[in-house]
Amino acid sequence: MSPENGVSCSLENYLALPDNSMDDRIAAARQRLGSTTVLLGHHYQRDEVIRFADFTGDSYKLSKVAAETDAKYIVFCGVHFMAESADVLGRHDQQVILPDLNAGCSMADMAEISQVEACWETLERLGLASDTIPLTYMNSTAAIKAFCGERGGLVCTSSNARAAFEWAFARGKRILFLPDQHLGRNTGFAMGIPMEQMPIWDPWGLQGGQTAPALNASRILLWKGHCSVHQRFLPSHVDEVRAKYPGIQVIVHPECRWEVCQKADALGSTERIIKVVEDAPSGSTFAIGTEIHLVNRLAKQFAPQGKKIISLESNGCLCTTMYRISPQHLAWALENLVEGRVVNRIKVRDSVKHWARVALDRMLEIK
Repeated sequence: MSPENGVSCSLENYLALPDNSMDDRIAAARQRLGSTTVLLGHHYQRDEVIRFADFTGDSYKLSKVAAETDAKYIVFCGVHFMAESADVLGRHDQQVILPDLNAGCSMADMAEISQVEACWETLERLGLASDTIPLTYMNSTAAIKAFCGERGGLVCTSSNARAAFEWAFARGKRILFLPDQHLGRNTGFAMGIPMEQMPIWDPWGLQGGQTAPALNASRILLWKGHCSVHQRFLPSHVDEVRAKYPGIQVIVHPECRWEVCQKADALGSTERIIKVVEDAPSGSTFAIGTEIHLVNRLAKQFAPQGKKIISLESNGCLCTTMYRISPQHLAWALENLVEGRVVNRIKVRDSVKHWARVALDRMLEIK
């Protein structure tokens, strides 16, 4: 999906300035833009940016909320696939802006549409496509969402993945799950599907690195993709925090490795993790396996309630692509809007938008 850029104030002039010098400029631009503009902040954004958000949350929640506002401009402080989803779900008169076009998602990039189409052609050649339902995680490009929508599949989030799998199994023998192998494996295992029936499709391998019999026997075909943040958490990290903090509760995101999830006390999406901490009694201690900005934010928020929250991994796991959106990028995008210029617009092609919207709308069937 291509950005649409107008002639703009030089971004380089903004990047040369310190972070704290942007605060007043961002606030002033927000005030001048008023209700014409809504600012979305994903949970993994840095504090210097998310403090200005009108709404915070995960990608699907934010896209849905933005579409329900009267705003003409949606400034999405997240990553590229999130801005695409906002454009897919938004009204025709809304324009989506990503403050930094380099804010991508390594997981989403691990499933290129040409690779997925080649995989499907192989399944068709083997006579397996007709009873395979393609499902994609929200963390994927609009092209991948459209691919699934056009072939009878849908999109899922980490919180409704199991319901999506049940929906798919009611319609086919197997699932092609994109692009996160860990969420797919953790979900399938919780449903009682044996590991040997969840082979990995390697897009760089001949026939996905699988034999025809293995593909035929599969129930869930896992795309070889992962989250670079959540994959860093290891089983040894769980053992270490339990040894250091007896009685600590370990909560991890289902994008983590299966071995880590098996050792944890609970799995949960970002929204689920927040709710577990909110509902816990005073004095509770948590080690959380997810992006460090959310962990640190929860630690500060709930410290007055006597709750101790640490990262599962002592060095913390940073989403470097999410971190690309800085106060300077945000100020640049907003001040250009004040001057009537739309920079870094994310616009999904109509043909892709149609089928991606179909896949997203089908997700509503399982809620």
